[in-house]
Amino acid sequence: MIKILHTADWHLGKRLQEFSRIEEQKLVLAEICEIADREEVDLVLLAGDIFDSFNPSHEAVELLYKTLRKLSKNGERPIIAIAGNHDSNQFIEAPDPLARELGIFFYSTYQNLIPTGRLDSGIEITASEPGFVELRLPKFEFPIRILLAPYANEVSLKTYLGEGNRESEFRNILAEKWSKLADKHCDDNGVNLLIGHFYFTKEGEPLEAEPESERPILHVGGTQALFTSSIPLQIQYAALGHLHRYHAVSKSPQPIVYSSSPLAYSFSEADQQKQVVLIEAGPGNKVTYQPIPLESGRPLYRMKFDNLPDTLKWLEENPYCFVELTFVAETSIEASTRKAIMKAHDGIVNLIPQLKDRGRAGSSALKVEDLGKDMTSLFSLFYQSEKGEEPNAEILALFKEVISQEGSI
Repeated sequence: MIKILHTADWHLGKRLQEFSRIEEQKLVLAEICEIADREEVDLVLLAGDIFDSFNPSHEAVELLYKTLRKLSKNGERPIIAIAGNHDSNQFIEAPDPLARELGIFFYSTYQNLIPTGRLDSGIEITASEPGFVELRLPKFEFPIRILLAPYANEVSLKTYLGEGNRESEFRNILAEKWSKLADKHCDDNGVNLLIGHFYFTKEGEPLEAEPESERPILHVGGTQALFTSSIPLQIQYAALGHLHRYHAVSKSPQPIVYSSSPLAYSFSEADQQKQVVLIEAGPGNKVTYQPIPLESGRPLYRMKFDNLPDTLKWLEENPYCFVELTFVAETSIEASTRKAIMKAHDGIVNLIPQLKDRGRAGSSALKVEDLGKDMTSLFSLFYQSEKGEEPNAEILALFKEVISQEGSI
């Protein structure tokens, strides 16, 4: 049985608003390398969104190269890495000739061809065509076949689909392409896999929300929502990237799995346990797979408090995290309270005021009977109607100054 590690959505260089995540990314990628060594993994699948932007920082690029070298054990363990919708195809392709010498194979566009041949490590690419690669590892007698499905950007769509009905054509052309490749190359004498960076769903089921931190790949009409039925029956496991939550979109006739991102990249992911997936596969058999939790990095929390002592106590007890903190108050958060909260913790991303009587804000809308009230009272009603809270003393003073100047003109 071959052991395969499935990971995705590293988003190197990602920030959480003004907070850099690069030090956390160093820690969690080191943890992934440790898992691969501990579990004696034979092959790694990196399913897209390697970087967070088309023009990654020097620090992000350096982290990738150092990590992949370590993860590949200097060429003994092959890595298949595809481009996601955050990745620049040109940037992913750039290191490919040198990376191949270490058994690291980048694949970014469907017209690409991974060269056949044998590496010094004994890894051999025995068959290749656009969207497909077959490799052999020295310790296994059987081949590993992989359908390659990087994210298809607008240029790729135009190249393959023209300007016609992209929604149905896109699904059909990929399903047909995968079917032909599987029929030609995939049988029970080898291990058959697919690695892809797309939004997959079961046909007829509601679409899952994409992460807040993710650049959506759903076009108008759901153009790039692919159906699980498009994956050929010969495929034993589909390793996916894009959705940041670990889950199997489908378990039958084969597992179609999102591994999750290694870190929580938005507060919508605050309660998610991040994972990598360990797969064991052999020719002609169903694979077994299990998620392995990742522990590195700062967790994200959404917390709510209505008093300062409890707020400060929790912040003191949870120093290593990022937090979106909602503070419930009668009016807006006082300056001294805000200052005390922000001083107590270095990971407060958002401090959100919530008024206790916000639910009755709509009742403060101006009515005919209010028109006989003085200007300041009317302004207070208007402000509360618009903002959901009463104006503080500073705002009222400013308003009174404005109307007093108007009266003197």
